[in-house]
Amino acid sequence: MNYNKQTYLVAFALFSLFFGAGNLILPPFLGYNAGNSWAWVAIGFALSGVVIPILAIYGYARLQGTLLDFAKKVSPKFALLYAIIVYCICVSLPSPRTASVAYQIAIAPYFDITSLSVSVIYFTLVLLFALNRTHILSLIGKFLTPLIILILLLIITLGFFADLAPMGSTIFENTFTNGILEGYQTFDALGGVVVGGVIVISLTLQGKYNYQEKKRMIARSGLLAGIGLFVIYSGLIALGAYYSGDLQVTERTELLKILSKNTLGAYGTAFLGVLVALACFTTAVGIVTGTADFVKGIAKNTPWAYTVTSAVGCLIGVLVGQFDVGFIINIALPALMFIYPITIVLIILNSMPTKFASALVFRAVTLITFVFSIPDFLQFFMTQGSLDGIKKWIPFADQGMGWILPGLLVFIGVNIFEYYKKEAPIGG
Repeated sequence: MNYNKQTYLVAFALFSLFFGAGNLILPPFLGYNAGNSWAWVAIGFALSGVVIPILAIYGYARLQGTLLDFAKKVSPKFALLYAIIVYCICVSLPSPRTASVAYQIAIAPYFDITSLSVSVIYFTLVLLFALNRTHILSLIGKFLTPLIILILLLIITLGFFADLAPMGSTIFENTFTNGILEGYQTFDALGGVVVGGVIVISLTLQGKYNYQEKKRMIARSGLLAGIGLFVIYSGLIALGAYYSGDLQVTERTELLKILSKNTLGAYGTAFLGVLVALACFTTAVGIVTGTADFVKGIAKNTPWAYTVTSAVGCLIGVLVGQFDVGFIINIALPALMFIYPITIVLIILNSMPTKFASALVFRAVTLITFVFSIPDFLQFFMTQGSLDGIKKWIPFADQGMGWILPGLLVFIGVNIFEYYKKEAPIGG
């Protein structure tokens, strides 16, 4: 296969693997609530929903390993524990959420069928795709992604031709911060460290490319996918803001249905149903496949480990996926506030030149990030206001990002320490 053609194919596959349930329902509602300040939430959303995930893909292009390699500089035991937590979260929350969203938007409006039945059918198909491991890139990249992008562009483009009232005012105190935190709900930082491994292994299985070729291909594909995600996210956020002066909605899925109906007419909800089903399905396949790849790797590459893990991941998807999407989003928040900060710093450090990201830097920054993100995690399990005394001493803690400044200061401090340690004369 032509090198450039393969690059575009991988870019399409990456876009589709990233673009799942949250990526579709979150941006329009975020823009709707931001109103005339939509540009700031778009920038914040892009930071956590595009830049960080694509940096993860770049990190994989350099490492060309597994999720264990992402955290191995902290310690092998930490890397194993971190990988297990990430994969457990992914198969328990974002993967089942795709089935829930697909049911609410694509199935329930047309068919009298239970969410449990849909989850069973849905994850049976996911399992079939996951077991056909070597064909994933071509199936997703060639056929599913172009249709997803076409329908999205139709909804966004046609939406701006409506004659509507002026945009409403934002409901957010800090639009930029809210954009960043809403980007957490896409799970794309976790998706980056999961599907990046899927891409690496898929290319390796083809046996056609050396390290440098795979590195260039993955990096370029990640950049192309990132540009596509940014365009789509910005368009959906702007579209939600554009309708904020005319609509009164309270649910994410409700707004998406209205936008599709207004832009694509009587067939709008049908088009939306196809889009949701495709976007959700490809993400679920990526998560289950990535998890199965990981377990197979730590089980000495035994084939049964991949098959059993795929089946278990799909079974969890059936059990959790039958719940309402709003419920799944709410229970995901504590897990996100716990694992996201650590994931972000690991992604950034793996994307940096090695001279700035030594093992000591990895350990110190990861530790301090974990410590200062604890209040953000504990707030979901304690009475309101009980952590105010701690948070008032931590910059940005009120915005759920109290770990950023301490992590940055430790990163700078450890690098300065190591620089002068190298420069100091022996015995001096």
